[in-house]
Amino acid sequence: MADSDSLTNCRFYEEKYPEIESFVMVNVKQIAEMGAYVKLLEYDNIDGMILLSELSRRRIRSIQKLIRIGRNEVVVVLRVDKEKGYIDLSKRRVSAEDIGRCEEKYNKSKSVHSIMRHVAEKTKTPILRLYEEIGWPLNKKYGHANDAFKLSITNPAVWDDVTFPNDVVKEEFQSYISKKLTPHPTKVRADVEVTCFKYDGIDAVKEALRKAEAKNTPDTQVKVKLVSPPHYVLTSQCLDKQLGIQLLEEAIKDIDQTISASGGSCAVKMAPKAVTEHDDAELQALMDKRAKENEEISGDEDLSESDEGPEIA
Repeated sequence: MADSDSLTNCRFYEEKYPEIESFVMVNVKQIAEMGAYVKLLEYDNIDGMILLSELSRRRIRSIQKLIRIGRNEVVVVLRVDKEKGYIDLSKRRVSAEDIGRCEEKYNKSKSVHSIMRHVAEKTKTPILRLYEEIGWPLNKKYGHANDAFKLSITNPAVWDDVTFPNDVVKEEFQSYISKKLTPHPTKVRADVEVTCFKYDGIDAVKEALRKAEAKNTPDTQVKVKLVSPPHYVLTSQCLDKQLGIQLLEEAIKDIDQTISASGGSCAVKMAPKAVTEHDDAELQALMDKRAKENEEISGDEDLSESDEGPEIA
């Protein structure tokens, strides 16, 4: 099947071959005496080769320890012979920063390709045509089509300059992008122990914990839950994980300053981080266990108020 007729196969970018000194993602297919044979994943799996001398800056004792069949690698392009189809690559000239940038670009391009393939298959439109009329023009205008796709969810004006093959393709694009790229909130959590053994310690702890929620807005919320004294959990849900982490860091700082002024202390038991549903389930199980333990001693008339931890009003 010709490339122009293909529903699923196509390079990610307008250029048929990568530029010299550009960084590309490859998959290792074969290891030989001369080096490693690879496929360039972003360029419709065309062949390339990493020469043995370009695998590592160090003396090579075992090529298998440097590179493995089936693994993806970031490499830099040394030479491109478009007539013969030869592409020479280097792994040893790639820095950690180069790997990070290339992986970010590759993941964005892979996301775009996934959308292109879906629309091509759903509407029976050649994928190359979708790239030519939609993907590559958006790359030029927005730096990357993936950024344009994300922006289109809140700003439909992105599509104003795009000429779709037909209305069916347009509707499928917009519907699938909205479903696939609409961001979902990330839950961020931190665990702290807040104590104060002064005469008015319970009130001091309550006041300190209220500080964590004092800066809440409709868009940025920090919530405090009691697990069991002196263990408290701070949570926040944000579309931007880093923003959520920053919110909890600031909340912990406010707690620490307030409780320290009252002669108490705030110890971070788990620094702010994104958590999963499994983490939530474990926390809920722990809270249920503590609640059950409290119920078992709730009839003890000798239990004074000072023995209990403060709930947040």
